[in-house]
Amino acid sequence: MQALTISPGIPDSLRLDDIPAPTPPRDRLLVRALALGICGTDHEILAGHYGTAPPGHDRLVIGHESLGVVEHAPPDSGFAVGERVVGVVRRPDPVPCPACAVGEWDMCRNGRYTERGIKERDGFGAGHFLLDPAFAVKVGGDLGLLAVLTEPASVVAKAWDHIERIGARSLAWRCRTVLVTGAGPVGLLAALMAVQRGHTVHVLDRAEHGPKPDLVRALGATYHTGDLGDLCPDVVVECTGAPKVILDALRRNARDGIVCLTGVSSGGYLMNFDVGDFNREMVLENIVVFGSVNANLRHYHMALAALGKADPVWLGRLITRRVPLAGWRDAFEKRDDDIKVVITFPS
Repeated sequence: MQALTISPGIPDSLRLDDIPAPTPPRDRLLVRALALGICGTDHEILAGHYGTAPPGHDRLVIGHESLGVVEHAPPDSGFAVGERVVGVVRRPDPVPCPACAVGEWDMCRNGRYTERGIKERDGFGAGHFLLDPAFAVKVGGDLGLLAVLTEPASVVAKAWDHIERIGARSLAWRCRTVLVTGAGPVGLLAALMAVQRGHTVHVLDRAEHGPKPDLVRALGATYHTGDLGDLCPDVVVECTGAPKVILDALRRNARDGIVCLTGVSSGGYLMNFDVGDFNREMVLENIVVFGSVNANLRHYHMALAALGKADPVWLGRLITRRVPLAGWRDAFEKRDDDIKVVITFPS
């Protein structure tokens, strides 16, 4: 079968390989790939900045935003042939740490977790792949190809889960206004979930043209490309990883506000920062800043609930390009109007 593989740490080593098709053991699902979403992490792996091959292997099958159909299911697995599924990306560490032991592998404390298509486990960028039923999520047929958005939506679902848990520290706290920085897939899904919660939503992005402004306005949110004026949101969901944007987000919150950082910065960017002033503001105004990455099984189900409530036409506009596997090089070519690029597999 064909698979997209890479030599981790070697830039531009991605290629379409022929590899043996998996033979399902008795306790695994055999899944035929339907679609694979491409995200920033994949581009970082392609550039050689990230990624680890499975032990004993030189190459890694990439891809972590999956959608497939079950072709073999063990008895009593809870899955049936013909059902569509999404694979969970992260696997708990083998110890396990206290978080992994209770199913919160997204909060792993010792860093020994593995991740499909990223860290020490082959991903979903192959014609067929195996899934442990405990790490497979059943998706309804109503979403169709849009179910490939489940994994990025799960990241945002986790962010909102934690925002609301932190907000519950005060009986009086209410989220009214939200600022989302970045209008990529994660930012737009963060805005979607904020609107679904009844919040007033503002989205900041540098794109002045293309689909992003219209997608934000179609949600009933306000789109910004520059100065935010005196906007003082109760919640900021930061999705860019850009240091200047992060710094502005940290300084903009309302009292008792919450800043959730989801964008990963590349590092090496130095700027003047008054730590004392920052500390004083955080303490005196009860502001919380936290980072959020990955998701556990609960968040995948929250993501599917949010996608199921969304306008499918709006969701469909997030997928700006659908590229067949044979044209995989085009899928990894960055274009100005791209939001989410999806690779589709032969039926």
